[in-house]
Amino acid sequence: MAPWMQYLIVCPLVFLGGFVDAIAGGGGLISLPAYLIAGLPVHMSIGTNKLSSAMGTTVTTVKFWRAGYMRPKLCLLCAAFALAGSAAGANLALLVGDRVFRVILLFVLPLTALYVFKSKAMDTPDREPLAPGKTYALCAALAPGKTYALCAALALSLGVYDGFYGPGTGTFLLLLLTGLARLSLHDAAGATKAINLATNVAALATYLVNGQVWLPLGLTAGLFGVAGNYIGARCFTSRGSRIVKPLIALVLTIFFIRVVYETFF
Repeated sequence: MAPWMQYLIVCPLVFLGGFVDAIAGGGGLISLPAYLIAGLPVHMSIGTNKLSSAMGTTVTTVKFWRAGYMRPKLCLLCAAFALAGSAAGANLALLVGDRVFRVILLFVLPLTALYVFKSKAMDTPDREPLAPGKTYALCAALAPGKTYALCAALALSLGVYDGFYGPGTGTFLLLLLTGLARLSLHDAAGATKAINLATNVAALATYLVNGQVWLPLGLTAGLFGVAGNYIGARCFTSRGSRIVKPLIALVLTIFFIRVVYETFF
């Protein structure tokens, strides 16, 4: 496929991923398939997606920090474990051959689609408006030591997943941090952004060292992703979340057909 065609496919889909991520999360379910649909090898797709994702995650993390969502001690602990997990996951992914990875995706994609349609996390907005300058108190029903230990374990395990594959990590984190670790929505949202940024940076560094990042495409797509996230955040309404599942379903279907074709034909 000609490079200009790859840009034409990837950039609009990464913009759409950023838009969807701002509305209900799960933008990675669109952005990573974009690179694979455009014909990039699996490892190059994951590595380049990490570059564009890291750009968008950095912007949103700064926004959450300035809004008082992020508790330094909790976020630094989670980020440290996420860094280790993501680096391990990325190195593990590099050991898996391109064809084997595509076969794995044939099982992962239907499970991902099932999760998207069964989960209620994308049906309604789960965010409260950011209150600039306001600091929220840590709210957890568990003892502090147990809370921090659970958060660290979740950051490590989801870090491995994000380094290995990635899409849906933010949504999984938010659900697990509020459900298992019993964090308040504000603390869970802040910790999620810290973990996401750490996993993206660690995985990106691993893929860069191994020459699996297409810098021009990743940087260009990253700008589109930031723009999509910005516009999506400004257009955020309860009705907006209704378009998320159909969009993700469409991209996953195209992605699945492409993976089947390239794996068997």
